Amino acid sequence: MKTAAATAQEQFTTLSVIRVATSFLILHGIENHRPPEHWQFLLAAQLVERGHKVRYPALPEPDRPALDQWLSVLDQELAALGGQRCVVVCHSLACLLWFHFAQGQPRPPVDRLLLVSPPASECLPDGASFRLGSLDTNMVRSGVAGEIAIVCSDADPYNLAGAQSMYGDALGVVATVIECAGHITPATGFGPWPFAVTWCLGSRQGNADRR
Repeated sequence: MKTAAATAQEQFTTLSVIRVATSFLILHGIENHRPPEHWQFLLAAQLVERGHKVRYPALPEPDRPALDQWLSVLDQELAALGGQRCVVVCHSLACLLWFHFAQGQPRPPVDRLLLVSPPASECLPDGASFRLGSLDTNMVRSGVAGEIAIVCSDADPYNLAGAQSMYGDALGVVATVIECAGHITPATGFGPWPFAVTWCLGSRQGNADRR
């Protein structure tokens, strides 16, 4: 007969396997050609250096994106992970891509989700197909087994209303707001971004600013 300690250890091990994600999917936004100075490019490299499986696909026609094409690539990328739970990191238009994807057919949940600078639908000059008529928050939440995090700026030209009121309140997420960070790109100082690495690795230490 198993002791209580042995049973507890098995439960802890099972929880650890469920919670610890070893794969990462990084999704870029509009007009992003994955430049080496972008925090997402650097994040991918740092995670690979630590031995993690990382997918950072070039999404089709980033200057004139089409939702159906991006959804197809996203579906293929998740399939390529072989059913593993993974951490998904979205920036800009990729956040709306994820919302559309999550509101489609039910799929196994990802482990955690980071949404950085989610734009307002009306601020998409070349991404009209990504505009949201509505947001099914239950579907979005059910597609993530663990934490959903939102990081945004108080001065994002692509979301003047703010990500908290537009998305955070509906999802029950308190957004992390960075002062004067624009759209959180290299142009506003977000090349190396230690927060992105520590969050991906499950740490809550440090703040989300450029430091």
